Amino acid sequence: MKKGLSLILLLFTCLAGWAQLTYDQLQVVYDSAIEYKNLKIIPVILRGPGNSGSGGPMSLSKALEEGLVTISERGTASTENVHWLRVNNRSKRPLYIASGEVIMGGRQDRMVARDTILYPNGGRDQYVGVMCVEEERWSDKEKKFTYFNYANPRLRKVLDHSKNQVSLWREIYNQLDSSGIKSPTLSYTGQRLDKKAITDMEGYLRFLTNAIGRRDSTWAGFICVSGNKVIGADIYNSQQLFYDQLVPLLQGYIEEAVLNGSIVHIKDEKIKNYIDPALVDEKSQENYLKERGKIFRNNNEVFHISIFGE
Repeated sequence: MKKGLSLILLLFTCLAGWAQLTYDQLQVVYDSAIEYKNLKIIPVILRGPGNSGSGGPMSLSKALEEGLVTISERGTASTENVHWLRVNNRSKRPLYIASGEVIMGGRQDRMVARDTILYPNGGRDQYVGVMCVEEERWSDKEKKFTYFNYANPRLRKVLDHSKNQVSLWREIYNQLDSSGIKSPTLSYTGQRLDKKAITDMEGYLRFLTNAIGRRDSTWAGFICVSGNKVIGADIYNSQQLFYDQLVPLLQGYIEEAVLNGSIVHIKDEKIKNYIDPALVDEKSQENYLKERGKIFRNNNEVFHISIFGE
C-alpha cells in the first residue's frame, strides 16, 4: 500500500513538474477584450486553478515596493560590472526577475537580460545579468536604484533575440529619434518621461486598470494588439504573479500603443492565426517561440511565455 502511494505521489510530482502553458491549460477570451484608443487587450485565463500565489515567487516590483529587496551595483569599474547587478532578497519567498524589466539609477539605467528566479538565502548577495539602456552615462557616484517598468515590446524583442548590447543601443536610439525625444544620456526611459507622453499614457493606464479590476480575477496573461497588428503577449502559470506584474507590464504595451500604434481594426481571426502556433501544443510552441518569443522554465515547469509582436 505504501509502495503504491509512493508511486502515485511520484507520478503526481513528475506531472506537476512538466506542466505546460498551451490550450489544454489556457483559454483566450476574445469576447471579453478591453479596448482604449490604440490598444486592445484580450484576456488569457487558466482552465484550472494554476499555481497558488501563496508562497510562490514575488515579482520584483512588489518586492521593491515592500522593501524586501535591495538592488545595487556590483562594483565601480564599468567594464567589469556594467552587465551585473547585486540583489539582496531579505524575504522568505523566491524572487522572480523578468527579462525586459528596467531599473533606473545606479551608475546607469539597466534592463534585466533574462528571466531568473532567486531563491531566499538570508539576504546574502546574489547577482543578475543586465544590459545597459543609458549609453552616455556611467556616474562616479552611485544613485539609488528604483524600479521603472517593463520596456516596450519592441525593445524586449531585440533583447531576447540578440542579447547584444550594441543592438539594444541602436534600437533605443532609433526609438528616441523617431519619437523626437531628446535624452542627453540616450536613456531609454526618456520616452516615458516626456510630458505629453506621460499624459497620454496615464489616461491609458487609468482606464485599463480600472476595467481589468472590474473583471474576475482569473486572468493569467493577455494578448495586446494595436492597429492591424499583434504587438505581443505575456502569459504566466500563476494568476497571482500575473496581477503583481500587471501594471509594470501594461506600461510597456501602453508606450508602444501611444508612440507607434493606431486605432484598432485587426480581426479576431488574424489574431488567432498568429497566436495559435504558440499555444496549440508543446511541440508547436517550442518551435514557434524559438523565433517569435521565449519560454521560461523553472524546475522543468513552463513558468512564463512571451510572444513577440509582428
